[in-house]
Amino acid sequence: MARNYTLKKRAQSQAQTRQRIVEAAVDLHSTVGPANTTVSMIAEKAGVQRHTFYAHFTDEWSVLLACSGHVMEKDPLPDAQPWAALETAEERLRAGLRAIYDWYERNAELMACVLRDAEHHELTRKITEFRFAAPMARYVEVLSAGLKSKQRAMLHLALSYHTWRTLTREAGLKQAEAVKAMTAAVIA
Repeated sequence: MARNYTLKKRAQSQAQTRQRIVEAAVDLHSTVGPANTTVSMIAEKAGVQRHTFYAHFTDEWSVLLACSGHVMEKDPLPDAQPWAALETAEERLRAGLRAIYDWYERNAELMACVLRDAEHHELTRKITEFRFAAPMARYVEVLSAGLKSKQRAMLHLALSYHTWRTLTREAGLKQAEAVKAMTAAVIA
């Protein structure tokens, strides 16, 4: 009688290897940035050979897609839907900015490197747009309800990672103070 061959253990080992590669790449993207991360660096950090890396990822796009997917799965961007139910623009802004700023805080090092590299590295820019464009558009849609054009312009400033970093990292505001300051700036 023929025995059915299963890849159970081998598939599990392959999945673990792939996960190690992704986590190594994310760690490097958080320190040296995606543009400066090489296959050799990822392979060394993951404890695999270059050919093993290429067995899992055929090109730079596929590894960037896997890394960004891993980050979003581990720590999803905030959902704007609950904010839409809040009655006033100020309440929506306060809740939305708090959730977004909390996400920025948890992902500060990675975001700093990714956004820096997105300025000059085309694949990083494309992945950033792929992962962030739709959620940011939804944030603007929900949080701009009832706002005038100048207030909407200030909202874009408030939603920026760079604004959050300037307020909290450079100016030393606490998270709640940064939310309060930008809410007031938008509403003003």
